[in-house]
Amino acid sequence: MTSIREELKSKAALLASENVFIGTSSWKYPGWCGQLYDEARYLTRSKFSKKKFDEQCLGEYAETFHTVCVDAGYYKFPDERYIEKLCSCVPDGFRFSFKVTDVITIKHFPNLPRFGSHAGRDNEHFLNAEMFSNNFLRPCEQFSDHIGAFIFEFSQFHSRDFERGRDFVEAMDNFLTRLPQGRQYAVEIRNQNFLKPEYFEMLSRHGVAHVFNSWSRMPPVKEQIAMNGSQTAAFLIARFLLTPGRNYEQAVKDFSPYTETKARDDNAREGGRELIQKARGSKRPSFIYVNNRLEGNALSTIDAMVK
Repeated sequence: MTSIREELKSKAALLASENVFIGTSSWKYPGWCGQLYDEARYLTRSKFSKKKFDEQCLGEYAETFHTVCVDAGYYKFPDERYIEKLCSCVPDGFRFSFKVTDVITIKHFPNLPRFGSHAGRDNEHFLNAEMFSNNFLRPCEQFSDHIGAFIFEFSQFHSRDFERGRDFVEAMDNFLTRLPQGRQYAVEIRNQNFLKPEYFEMLSRHGVAHVFNSWSRMPPVKEQIAMNGSQTAAFLIARFLLTPGRNYEQAVKDFSPYTETKARDDNAREGGRELIQKARGSKRPSFIYVNNRLEGNALSTIDAMVK
């Protein structure tokens, strides 16, 4: 445990001093005990307590990393109490990047039980700037020193949602125009055919970052980096989630409980290294996040990227 944790701690601190924040997507993984976490901290009556671990492991995570991507914000709007609790666990300078709640980013609700009476219906609040400002930004305001980027993650759109990529670009242009300024916004798309000059140009006009994302149906991050105009803001942000071509459910099945690398992705590792070099000394904080479902163990992947 000491070896990889100390190595990651040293490299993450150096990068953070150069305005490059590297971390993981979420942090509550018992499989990291013995690597990042000391299991003895979470014992109750000599047995591992998942409840104690979930409540306290963020503090230990923050002893090594300086940022984390909060996936929970995607499922419901965060309130001040939730954000305050997160911030109370981390030191000064630690940054939380938030995935914006899907009520803002889903155009047509999938027919799934978690959407209740909205399942299968059009979303009347899609790209509702006022709702985002009131329900997401406002609770974050008093914790601005701990806030990184706000990530608008869009699932893959079907033709019934946007017949052409330019229709999405127009909708995003109108939405971003109505947002309060001064925050670090980022857009993550899952439609490969939307990666066109007009998309990058629109983001650039607003100073909003394109999220370089590794996903099952997206081109590798290295290919996205090479696209003309893909660096659209004064900061960089990336999320290494899945190797292109790999199914999410299959990755969960094959890689859990995320204790070790199961399927090495050299292309993603090289993309991470390239982004780190590009981001060093950036004017605003840049963020790179790695998910366990990329290779099986995000800690090992990050270790490879920062060497």
